[in-house]
Amino acid sequence: MKIFITGGTGFVGRQLTARLAKLGHRLTVLSRSAKGPPLPDAKKIVADPCSAGEWQQIMKSHEAVINLAGSSIFCRWSERNRQQIINSRVITTRNIATALSESDSKVHTLINASAIGYYGDTGETEVTEKSPSGSDFLAEVARRWEAEAVKCSSARVVCCRFGVVLGRSGGPLARMLPAFRAGLGSPLGSGRQWFPWIHIDDLIRAICFILDQKALAGPINLTAPKPVTNRQFSISLARALKRPFFIPPLPSFMLKLLLGETASLVLNSNKVRPAVLEKSGFIFKFGEIDSALADLVGRK
Repeated sequence: MKIFITGGTGFVGRQLTARLAKLGHRLTVLSRSAKGPPLPDAKKIVADPCSAGEWQQIMKSHEAVINLAGSSIFCRWSERNRQQIINSRVITTRNIATALSESDSKVHTLINASAIGYYGDTGETEVTEKSPSGSDFLAEVARRWEAEAVKCSSARVVCCRFGVVLGRSGGPLARMLPAFRAGLGSPLGSGRQWFPWIHIDDLIRAICFILDQKALAGPINLTAPKPVTNRQFSISLARALKRPFFIPPLPSFMLKLLLGETASLVLNSNKVRPAVLEKSGFIFKFGEIDSALADLVGRK
């Protein structure tokens, strides 16, 4: 299959590109910059997906589009950064959906990234794809992001709501490791908030599964079937690293002073269940946090 990928040079995108190439797909990756390591498994084109351009015509000649584009949310949410977070997702997706809705598009599938931030802070309540959206900033971003994707009138549209992706080469886990390796890891806030994680191998496998399952459409949670609390995750990470775990929790007020509204990334609670994936028969390789972290950071 000919597949067009935006955001293919990022943490998730590089591993997804490698996996799809191994499966025999022909890939085109859109990047904002000509710099960076080469992509041996894909053709790379350079363009800004927030602006209309020739890239849209190239994209329409493919059979599937996977949109992973979006600037990092791990920053202080100043007014400027908020707008960048929104625009990099909403305008990019709008440009994709507009092009794919034209009569000469050959694309039959659009897999669009989204996030479990869609649900807001849900406390102890278990949420599935049928649960309503929240009311905070990240929920607004996800709602607007998905709303643009579903405007694509000529293709199957899947909105993949990513949980916290755990991987060896980047993402949130890389930010946590220095403290935990030094024996200084601790829960954040109360530690009771639910942590909706997924091993990157399962995330990549799930996207490939969705690509092949033509009956799947709409929102799909990409999270492991067994979420854990922040405290349980912290204990498991310390255990995987064979490091002590005795530091008291970092208080919520301190996190809010340090990070402002961005603290919600670690203080919000989301007990998310991947109901659609489970019903469709997808098998998780890493369903338990201990086995996931042992694979990612455990000492051989």
